[in-house]
Amino acid sequence: MTETVRVRPLADGDWDAVVTLERDAYTGLGLSEGRAALQSRAAASPDTCFVVDVGARTAGYALALPYPPHRYPDLTRTEADRDASEPGNLHLHDIVVAPGLRRRGLGRHLLHHLTATARARGDERISLVAVGGTERFWSARGFVAEPGVVPAGEYGGDAVYMSKPVAAARRTRDRPSLSPPAPTLREVS
Repeated sequence: MTETVRVRPLADGDWDAVVTLERDAYTGLGLSEGRAALQSRAAASPDTCFVVDVGARTAGYALALPYPPHRYPDLTRTEADRDASEPGNLHLHDIVVAPGLRRRGLGRHLLHHLTATARARGDERISLVAVGGTERFWSARGFVAEPGVVPAGEYGGDAVYMSKPVAAARRTRDRPSLSPPAPTLREVS
């Protein structure tokens, strides 16, 4: 049986699923933030936060928000006290796929959609903090560790700040769009 995969903007009705996915992914690492912090991050930049659906099920999510280079969210605070940043660096704060649906390309769908969004916004880089030993995973996707940027202890002892450039949009004869391309639909079996 195959089901349609769709990346779409995060909506108010998605929060129970997002909070459950986040809790399951990060509690074991001591990094779960809770609903209020997650919602504050999405509210800071609703146009850069997405979910991926498989059929009718929310299978994963990505929360990203503009942050100055070499900076990252404080896990002990909400975003309410922070001034918004201009485009230039889009920080991928969270990307989670449900355990039973991993290794099916859903994270890649989210990352491609986020990259297209960053390009359309005019961002030059995407940054993240690799946690739980995921530095190698992110390196394979083009992210490079940045020496001298040491994430606060709240991210765990093995946390690594990483970033990668956002490739410029390919020139076409038509005017470039300021919107990311529509999400690719494909079947997952």
